[in-house]
Amino acid sequence: MALSRIWSAFIIVAIVVASIKCFFFGQTDIFNWMIIGKADDAANPLKIDGVIETCWTAVNICLKLIGIMALFMGFMSIAEKAGGIRLLSRIIGPFFSKLFPDVPKGHPATGHMVMNFSANLLGLDNAATPFGLKAMESLQELNPSKDTASNAQIMFLCLHASGLTLIPVSIIAIRASLNSANPTEIFIPCMIATFVATMAAMLIVSFKQKINILQPAILSWVLGISIVIALLVLYLVKLSTTELQSFSGILSNGLLLFIFLLIVLGGVYKKIDVFDAFIEGARGGFETAIRIIPYLVGMLIAISLLRTSGTFDIIINGLKSVCTFLGTDSRFIDGIPTALIKPLSGGGARGMMVDTITTHGADSFAGRLSSILQGSSDTTFYVIAVYFGAVNVKNTRYTIGAMLLADLVGVCTAIGLCYMFFG
Repeated sequence: MALSRIWSAFIIVAIVVASIKCFFFGQTDIFNWMIIGKADDAANPLKIDGVIETCWTAVNICLKLIGIMALFMGFMSIAEKAGGIRLLSRIIGPFFSKLFPDVPKGHPATGHMVMNFSANLLGLDNAATPFGLKAMESLQELNPSKDTASNAQIMFLCLHASGLTLIPVSIIAIRASLNSANPTEIFIPCMIATFVATMAAMLIVSFKQKINILQPAILSWVLGISIVIALLVLYLVKLSTTELQSFSGILSNGLLLFIFLLIVLGGVYKKIDVFDAFIEGARGGFETAIRIIPYLVGMLIAISLLRTSGTFDIIINGLKSVCTFLGTDSRFIDGIPTALIKPLSGGGARGMMVDTITTHGADSFAGRLSSILQGSSDTTFYVIAVYFGAVNVKNTRYTIGAMLLADLVGVCTAIGLCYMFFG
């Protein structure tokens, strides 16, 4: 119900704003650009895709996702039949049994969630989505009310959407391409911001679900992860941009290939039909990718209308006016559009980051802040549409509120860190 109200509000607000601009401010072409506009059209003043192009974009995303889903779910199927997922579940079980009390010890969902979190940590977005969807399907098997989000699904999705990432390689690469003097200078603030957002998501959902986070199993794992991240930071700060990108590629992609190797070797050792297991899993990946198309189309067209109507510009100008009235520093406002769009569209937020850097400079306060904000949260509404859509959950309960609150913590942390490091 919450998602339905938000979706309706997006469309209503967008059309109302566009109507005011058309009939009271003489922007007679705004309706055309909202429906048939193309971002690459030189005559398009908005440089944003309209509803029709956005529908194509949504379908293209799902078509590309089919192959990726088939690949990773195929390997996941081999790992399940070989017992690898159960082994992973037993290893991480002491921690997850406290954080996900409704998930039985050794359940495959635990292994799927670990694979998703690991892929996110390494910046493997293409792998994280299939693992995450498989985790949602596993958790749905335990869900007593199939059309309502379970506690475990809410906790998983909020932790996933907080976007804990080790090295924001794509952001560093964009900054390097836009002539930053030190493209890697934002990776420590990004890491800290995502870690704080993840902890905030865990605390918010734990409070709502009455989970005691002061249990030794939870504290020891959180402390252990914190120490590992701190040690990696100490090592990575010594690397140049080229060395950092090389290290990230070896760590992330090399580890992924190593996992593929272990899965196949495990399947051969257990004497299962490896290829048939892969085909069985890949078929499920294909079906899942097709199933999420309507949900993705619905969410993306609402976001497109909100952006093309100019609602974001109104919000930004309003924030600047408030800062001016209060006499406070308003430099952070120029980086805020990335944070506002990120929960709605990853591609849109990336484009906004590039626009901010191009306008103000890669090493300006706004450029640095925009980069940190891009790496400090995930695409909340996209995640909700795709993940809940994949398992046909309609009542998301308090998921949206918890995710947006964690996003807000990440944004505030990112702004504070930008002032601390570069202010």
